[in-house]
Order: sequence, then structure tokens, then C-alpha cells
Amino acid sequence: MWKKRLLVALVSGAILGVFCIIGAMVRFQFEKDFFYLFALWYNRLLMGLVIGVCPTSKKLPMSLLRGALLGIFVSLAFFASTEFTDVISFAVGAVYGIIIEAVVFRVDSRRSEVPATDD
Repeated sequence: MWKKRLLVALVSGAILGVFCIIGAMVRFQFEKDFFYLFALWYNRLLMGLVIGVCPTSKKLPMSLLRGALLGIFVSLAFFASTEFTDVISFAVGAVYGIIIEAVVFRVDSRRSEVPATDD
């Protein structure tokens, strides 16, 4: 079960990282280099990893709060590397953390509704 949680969180982080790259490209008028954009995407992937290894929560509000806090915590590394200038990417980290946690919570809760089989 935790493998599925981790995989879903990693894929969610990778997909949200692509959206983050697109947003950064538009915000900075396509002036950021590959390494900056890769670091931004990689930060979102790491966010998915950190959220994915957390234990399953039974309550959605607590999961979403944890996602926001972990999103901010992980985004702080990227924010610091920009010399604290990319405030939007830092703030969106909380939103992406919530989204990743919500997706993983949904997958976890759907899994618990399915009766266990002895495969």
C-alpha cells in the first residue's frame, strides 16, 4: 500500500512540476535557463517524495494541513537558492503540497473501501 502512495505522490509531484515550469516560463518571459527550471521541477518531485513517505492519515483536514506545511518546508530550499526572490514559487509550494496530499488521500481512501483479497 505504501508503494502505491509513494508512486502516486511522485507522479503527482512530477506533473505539478511541469505546471510549475510553465508558470515560471510565463512569469519570467522565457528568460530562465534550463537549470533553474529543472531545479524547480525537481523541487516538486522531492515534494512528492516527502509527502509520499509520510504515513496515511485518516482525516482529510489534517492531511491537507500536513501537505501545506511539507510543501512550504520543501519549497524553502528552492526559495533560498533564488536568494529569496521567487516568492510565487515558494507560496505555490504550499498549494502543490495540498494538491499532492489530496490526490494521495483520495487514492488511500479508495483503497480502504475495496475489500482485501488474498492474492
